[in-house]
Amino acid sequence: MVVAEKDRIGEMQKAFVEKFGAAPSVIVRAPGRVNLIGEHTDYNEGFVFPAAIDREMIVAASTNESDVISAYSLDYDESVSFSVEQIAASAEHQWSNYLRGVVDVLVKKKYKIAGLNLVTSGNVPQGAGLSSSAAFEVALVSVLNLLYDLNIDKTEIALLAQKAENDFVGVQCGIMDQFVSALGEEDAAIMIDCRSLEYKVVPLKLEEKGYSIVITHSGVHRGLVNSEYNARRAECAEGVTRLAELTGRPLNSLRDVTLQDLFDHKNALADKVFRRSLHVVSENQRVLDAVSALENEDIDGFGTLMNESHESMKTNFEISTDEIDLLVGLTQKFAAARGARMTGAGFGGCTVAVIETSSINDYKDTVIAEYEKATGKQTSVYVCAAKKGVSVI
Repeated sequence: MVVAEKDRIGEMQKAFVEKFGAAPSVIVRAPGRVNLIGEHTDYNEGFVFPAAIDREMIVAASTNESDVISAYSLDYDESVSFSVEQIAASAEHQWSNYLRGVVDVLVKKKYKIAGLNLVTSGNVPQGAGLSSSAAFEVALVSVLNLLYDLNIDKTEIALLAQKAENDFVGVQCGIMDQFVSALGEEDAAIMIDCRSLEYKVVPLKLEEKGYSIVITHSGVHRGLVNSEYNARRAECAEGVTRLAELTGRPLNSLRDVTLQDLFDHKNALADKVFRRSLHVVSENQRVLDAVSALENEDIDGFGTLMNESHESMKTNFEISTDEIDLLVGLTQKFAAARGARMTGAGFGGCTVAVIETSSINDYKDTVIAEYEKATGKQTSVYVCAAKKGVSVI
């Protein structure tokens, strides 16, 4: 644990005593994540390949012998309280809706929970597409699991956290973010089958080979995400419906579609629907190929797949921006980078790259400097390592 983490936990413990008069009985951390490859495949029942990162949300808590949840956010310097018997969304304290959603889901699932006091803080950058919300939800479910002895396993923790975001917060995310926050492994990524929830832990071995995962916030705050995300989901669904008609096969999702299906019926599909479907079908294969590359310790091959993934997101799925394309392009040309792509839902946010650790300062001095000069945007660079999922501190 680095000094900054110790300091943050110390601040949380101090705040907890000030707010509630005693030390917390449990402290849990849950990491954010970066998706290395496999974008917009999750809700198409496909494959994703995320890693939990060394940025996390932390929750300190104790039961309080009542039916009231009292929570304090150290980051927002805000307090909220509500009864587990009467849970409503808050327009004023939107961070608390993730907490409210988690409690609401557990109550509706008939888990026996009551009141608690909690303090939360985190260092997952918000609005960067690194899943601070999923990390918060996973930490919250885990805290309640411990305090009330609910006997929920990590896969179910992820599913409950996702349900809170879907049903209460109203964001129709797939399972990836919560899943890797719950089940991530040290120095590994997880290939998740979003249909079956089967998963495979794949050692990255980046550090021992002299590489780091470098996440760069482009300075472009994500816009249009909700409307465009819903539009992409609808276009993918249209692809499934049309291809089921055209092939005469029952298709549950684009997971069931082959590249041969797409090209055989290209002329019968609207151009947008064809390109959206092409991205998803080819991206699923890139995830499988990426796993094979890393299992064979082929970092260059993995990087090439990252580059191809970005090109598909740019041209076929159309979720990039001019700034993101510039940043990715400059990074791909940087000699010490093995691959780079946009990561996340799109329309701004972050890029992810695999870069030689010894050259990261040079990356900042050349690539980042050129990008910021060209765009006028202020970036943030996060050098990350793959870390274990949710755990008790």
